[in-house]
Amino acid sequence: MHGEYKVPGGKLIVVDIEVEDGVLRHPRVAGDFFLEPDEASYAYLDDWVLDALGEMGIKAWYQPLNDIATDQGKIAGAAQKRIVGPDGGPGAVLHHVTMAYDIDADKMLSVLRTGREKLSDKGTKSAKKRVDPLRRQTGLEREAVIAGLIDSFRNRYGLTVGGVTDAEMSRARQLVDTKFTTPEWTARVP
Repeated sequence: MHGEYKVPGGKLIVVDIEVEDGVLRHPRVAGDFFLEPDEASYAYLDDWVLDALGEMGIKAWYQPLNDIATDQGKIAGAAQKRIVGPDGGPGAVLHHVTMAYDIDADKMLSVLRTGREKLSDKGTKSAKKRVDPLRRQTGLEREAVIAGLIDSFRNRYGLTVGGVTDAEMSRARQLVDTKFTTPEWTARVP
């Protein structure tokens, strides 16, 4: 599948996705992106991660606009989706981070199309050398890294262990059946 979308006031975004046995696989997104999010929110929302990494022996810092880096390379990148509330009222920010625990740099390069401009902005000549995963930097197993992140978050903000209630699971299944598996949702172009 191939799609193109012209961002109002921006450039063209190109998306290619393979469909195998009815499942979308290998999405590739290319294009130039220019957004002006509230930069301070990235630093604020990633701050606890920097502390957690420090507790694991990694000296990491926030690198504007949305990266977490070390002197060895980038280990994470964040993204945000901002949602305006009903009638323009208070909305929400969905902030998520992708962290590299272990990576096949050659495979990454075969999927991503990292332009020269992006590399020069980051002060590096090679996308392969730009990313340095947590496994190499910590020597820790994946489960230990996850536990370290959870413990650090718990110590800073508190956590309550919970589960999914039967009512919540029932509602989730209903939404899968009535919304999230429909062509209107799965073929939706925002």
